[in-house]
Amino acid sequence: MTSLKIGDNAPQFEAIDEKGNTVKLTDFTGKKLVMFFYPKASTPGCTAEACNLRDNYQSFLAKGYAILGVSADSAKRQQNWIDKHSLQFPLLVDEDKAVINAFNVWGPKKFMGRVYDGIHRTTFVIDENGVIEDIILKVKTKDHTAQILK
Repeated sequence: MTSLKIGDNAPQFEAIDEKGNTVKLTDFTGKKLVMFFYPKASTPGCTAEACNLRDNYQSFLAKGYAILGVSADSAKRQQNWIDKHSLQFPLLVDEDKAVINAFNVWGPKKFMGRVYDGIHRTTFVIDENGVIEDIILKVKTKDHTAQILK
């Protein structure tokens, strides 16, 4: 779905997280960043993905990674999801889809024969200099950590 490629500079962005903090790509300079885009907080697939990342959070930290989730959900929905599942990483509130569109992960999807526009579940691994080092398009929600840290 995305037109971004490995080796491209990640799009610069600025958005707020579930607590109202401003988050920018430049905040992660010098760190590796796992940026995962998901369709909707509290749905089964998204919860499996986020909980897999949560359960392996210390492994990410040990390897120098920060984790950032992104969806078009409201701050309240994001915070409720964090509270319910004890997620340790921030979730961007991208209701205007500025970050989603910058990473080009919004578009037509099919579910049970119905076509609609939505977020394509995609993960970008961004290096310390803001360069995309991996793009995961076929996310295995229950084993996503293995895909990222392979």
